[in-house]
Amino acid sequence: MDKSMMKGIAVGGLAMVVLGAGGVTGYQALSKPATAEVIAVKEVMQTVVTPRELCEDVAVQRQAPVKDSNRIAGTVIGGVAGGLLGSTIGGGSGKTLATVAGAAAGGYAGNQVQKNMQQKDVVTTTERRCRTVNDKSQKLSGYNVTYRLDGQESTVRMSFKPGATLPVKDGKVVTTPPPADAKS
Repeated sequence: MDKSMMKGIAVGGLAMVVLGAGGVTGYQALSKPATAEVIAVKEVMQTVVTPRELCEDVAVQRQAPVKDSNRIAGTVIGGVAGGLLGSTIGGGSGKTLATVAGAAAGGYAGNQVQKNMQQKDVVTTTERRCRTVNDKSQKLSGYNVTYRLDGQESTVRMSFKPGATLPVKDGKVVTTPPPADAKS
């Protein structure tokens, strides 16, 4: 065997090893799935709370402002009426005593009558009352996608609703949305 033949066999053997390794690698690349089968898609909802202000007009009753806080008018009118009534009773010095007692009792009674009238005197006004209420709504926050890849089932959360299959790259499912301007 000459040298060139030995070189040829060595180069040929090396080429066979390289081609064989490349073929195995190529076969493995070709045998990996390009897509995963989507088995189920479930919407994931999120409760959103939105505060807002709710205002209402409400009728409110308050005691009316008192103009005669010492109730002088009631005391005077009651005293005069009591004095007149007392003067009609009795005679002589008893008449004077009855007039004074009637004026005192009438003054007290007039004062109390005016007090009761003032307490029952109310003014109704309308006030605007506001409070914060929370409105609740449901918002779609994503999808739980169950898929099958290489005979194994897995679930992943995605931001978009997938089709019947998911793309696979380097043995892993691609979960990013496809570009909006991608054309098939």
